[in-house]
Amino acid sequence: MAPSLAGVHHLKLPVSDLSAGIAWFETALGARRLEKFDHCHPDGTLFGVIMMLPGVAIPVELRLNPLAATAIAGFDPITFGVDGVEGLRRWAAHLDEVGVEHSPIITGFIGHLIEFRTPDGLCVRIYTNPRNGFAHAHMRSPRDLV
Repeated sequence: MAPSLAGVHHLKLPVSDLSAGIAWFETALGARRLEKFDHCHPDGTLFGVIMMLPGVAIPVELRLNPLAATAIAGFDPITFGVDGVEGLRRWAAHLDEVGVEHSPIITGFIGHLIEFRTPDGLCVRIYTNPRNGFAHAHMRSPRDLV
């Protein structure tokens, strides 16, 4: 039997332009950069930053890696949660306000979601959390989503 883990340490997303990625995460998601954790090469060149998002306890690292960012464009590596459809409506209004194009509210397998893209084309989703947790959630059939 495997030993237990103590949670998720951090998430890492590739970006092709670190400055653009930082600016987008600050504007779109209200992220705050923790400069004391900047990742630099020995010559001082910045190659990664740690961002904290309001309401998310796990740091998100933006790592300069243009090849990886291009390779996974269109993929949805991260989904954030909100409580209820009203939370999605607030996010949609915020994204409209800051000029980030997004989907309408979509019915998903478990709950509802909106999705939008980073400057590199990564798909970010915000999904409603199941009311009583995942253990009690009901998964919709793909036929119910059409």
